[in-house]
Amino acid sequence: MQPNYALDEAEWEKLISDAAHYFDDLTLKRGFQYFKQNRVQTFSISEPRKMRALVEGREAYHVYISLDHFSGSYCDCPVDGPCKHMAAVLMHFAHAQGRSVALLANAKATASRPKAGVADPADKGSRSALMKKLSGLIPGATVAQWHEYMQLLAGPLDHTVRNPQYVSRIWTAIGEARPPLSPAAGRLFKLHAHLFILDKLLQPALAGAGSTGLGYSLGYYTAIAVSELQTDITGLMQQPLPLEAEPGEWPRVLDTVSYVRRQMLAEGRERSREQPYFSACYNLLWTRWLVPNADGTALYSDELEALRKAEGELETPHSRQALLLAEARMYFLLGDDRAAWELLRKASERPGIHPDELLAFLAPLSEAGHWSRLAAWLAEVGPLLTSRLYNLSDYARHWADAVRHVPETEPLMWDTLSSMLPLSREIYEELLLQYEKYQDWMDYQLASGKTPADFRVSDLQPLEKNAPELLLPFYHQAVERFVLEKNRHSYKSAVKLIKRLAKLYKKLKRDERWEAYLEAFTSRNSRLRALQEELRKGKLIP
Repeated sequence: MQPNYALDEAEWEKLISDAAHYFDDLTLKRGFQYFKQNRVQTFSISEPRKMRALVEGREAYHVYISLDHFSGSYCDCPVDGPCKHMAAVLMHFAHAQGRSVALLANAKATASRPKAGVADPADKGSRSALMKKLSGLIPGATVAQWHEYMQLLAGPLDHTVRNPQYVSRIWTAIGEARPPLSPAAGRLFKLHAHLFILDKLLQPALAGAGSTGLGYSLGYYTAIAVSELQTDITGLMQQPLPLEAEPGEWPRVLDTVSYVRRQMLAEGRERSREQPYFSACYNLLWTRWLVPNADGTALYSDELEALRKAEGELETPHSRQALLLAEARMYFLLGDDRAAWELLRKASERPGIHPDELLAFLAPLSEAGHWSRLAAWLAEVGPLLTSRLYNLSDYARHWADAVRHVPETEPLMWDTLSSMLPLSREIYEELLLQYEKYQDWMDYQLASGKTPADFRVSDLQPLEKNAPELLLPFYHQAVERFVLEKNRHSYKSAVKLIKRLAKLYKKLKRDERWEAYLEAFTSRNSRLRALQEELRKGKLIP
């Protein structure tokens, strides 16, 4: 690609329009999959805006695309007309230009949508006046008024598809009206802009769920937009909120807490809390912005009281689950761990609690270096984790940190992990090897009915190196099982294991015992001709 070449906005819009015109939606989606699989190779572009690429499919296909004369573009695959290989090349190009690939993949839905800030000539004057008016009102407005102003700006886009381009258009509209603000006010305003857009993204799905009585799922491109927004919110709230320098922002902070609390409880009312978007915001708000600025514990006690008042307005068990988690957070901040644990156990009685909501209690303890308390929380939270699809690597890392700083908590770790089996199997096995508990590792494999065939050679290398004697019964037992199956494939597997046994006996300097075993094994199975043949092929017997 030419290093200085870049698409301007008009060219980008034309590219989306061309993609919508020439491709059907299914082809664009297939092209998007090819792009994600990195199938586009040897890409190049030359003036006047002509692209060539090699795309891996069933074969390697040559693609030629002219951005100025799209109808003259082609691919040498069997498809007659625009194909997924051409679509993948366009998305590769968009990615290289720093443009949203998702918008291009969704071109059919987005090409004809109105652009943010674009109005009929007769409306330009009124829109300009609105922007100027809102810009003057925002600095002194309350949080509720901020949301009213944002709705005025975003209202014209309510009929458009919820996707990353929709988010970009709202940001443009809000950005046009946003005046200069102090650091704390600016961060609060930016947070509320994120929260406002998040709510707008979720509203259509919530409406659909309400009409059916079922939980809802986001559309593909809406889910992309929500995920990007969540990442932005997390990044924003990692930055400190300088309330000490701007104490006048406290009323807005407390209003922010009230807003997020309401959204969190409404989120529980509308669905099964499989993706607790506002609960995550609630947790970040307290751990990153309020706790560092809190003077004593009064703030936490006040929030507990607010949560208890909200209890009477709850409409579903899922709302109550969200409430219990929030109350547990406050008791955690107050240092009353037993009260927090009791609430978490009650919250976990109903399925649907997301593991992130439980594990969110651990990071602050690790960051503060409260290792004994962290170990106690790990022991309480672990048995409440019930999702088999969740990666427990962070949970295991917290245990390793706690044990490293407070070695006497190691027995508690093993007791907890074993009580979590089989959910904890992967991290339990990994930590057993890490702590060189080879006998316990082997006992677990035997109790689970595992055989050497269930492992890669590399998985067993730590034992072959450090505790080879433990593998002898493991391998011997597996050999006998293979022989009992009495087929050629199992005999070959048995011979492979016998060869590994030979290496182990040699490493242990037990040559006489090895020779006695092989002689007895061969004699005992002398009538199994196929097995004898495999032993000869493996050069184990003459």
